[in-house]
Amino acid sequence: MAKKEKADSAAYQKLKKDISDGNIGRLYVFHGEETYLRDFYLGQMKKKLLPAGMEEFNLHTLSGKEFDIKRLAQMVDCLPMMSERTLIVVSDYDLYKGDKEGLTALFADLPDYVCLVFVYDLIEYKTDARTKLAAALKEHGSVVNFARQEQGDLVDWVRRRFRATDHDIGSEEAKYLIFLCGDLMNGLISEIGKIGSYAKNHRITREDIDAVATPQLDAVVFQMTDAIAAGNFDKAAAVLGDLYHMQEAPIKILAVLGKQLRQLYSARLAIENRKGTSYLMELWGMRSAYPAEKLMQSARRFSLPWCRRAVIRCGEMDLAMKSTGADGEELLTQFLLELAGASSRKR
Repeated sequence: MAKKEKADSAAYQKLKKDISDGNIGRLYVFHGEETYLRDFYLGQMKKKLLPAGMEEFNLHTLSGKEFDIKRLAQMVDCLPMMSERTLIVVSDYDLYKGDKEGLTALFADLPDYVCLVFVYDLIEYKTDARTKLAAALKEHGSVVNFARQEQGDLVDWVRRRFRATDHDIGSEEAKYLIFLCGDLMNGLISEIGKIGSYAKNHRITREDIDAVATPQLDAVVFQMTDAIAAGNFDKAAAVLGDLYHMQEAPIKILAVLGKQLRQLYSARLAIENRKGTSYLMELWGMRSAYPAEKLMQSARRFSLPWCRRAVIRCGEMDLAMKSTGADGEELLTQFLLELAGASSRKR
């Protein structure tokens, strides 16, 4: 499978420094998956650029649906009132599908008092390096990718958020929370709030997390395959029953299970070829070592033929579910029993 490239964080690091130093530029493009960071630093820019009480006069907003180059030019021409700068925020406008020539000229002639930010939220940012517009953005502005954070940075952030709730959490428990609930900050904030309200002691435990956190589907399916690996078939069946109770579609569960089995197969192959977690992280584009380590631990409990057969049977089950009209829950339950039986016979 194709390897995921590591996001270039140079523009992100420069933005943090520019805000800290009070040296905010004139032109930015904000995009990326980590919307919490995007909104946080946009908020920091507003605090730095706009005096309290004068936001109505110095903050101008424009949505992609109502975008017009002439209207943007009028906003640029608006002089700041009782402030040194104005801030213009354009949301969800595809720069490369609009008036590229007009925007190129506008970017080259932005006044020093203007800070113009294009925010990509509901649409994806796609550049075209061949255009003059891309060259103008590179020369006069900065394209900032708010990517998912590396494990170390995210663990530190989780611990800081818990300290703000008057709790403490260890690094391993923080990694477990990220594995269970995903690595996007916006999702983690609500989970941290729930756990902090529930926990009776200062130190957050794994039991506190399991009691109230809402796990993502990938983590739940991993619990199911991990239970099979441990020979705990009752727990595996209970996890599947919980997914049915949550009204997760069988075809969706099977899709996640298929990915999990492919990852297990690749982890078993890595073990056979004496490769470590770094190989697995690179292969699957993982930003954290924690899920790779969990996969390697689980894969050691399965044989290579079991993993290979499980992947093949998953594909056959997917075809049956989509083409035969058979009951999805029955097929998925049958598949789980098959996996558990094969694992038991292997033992």
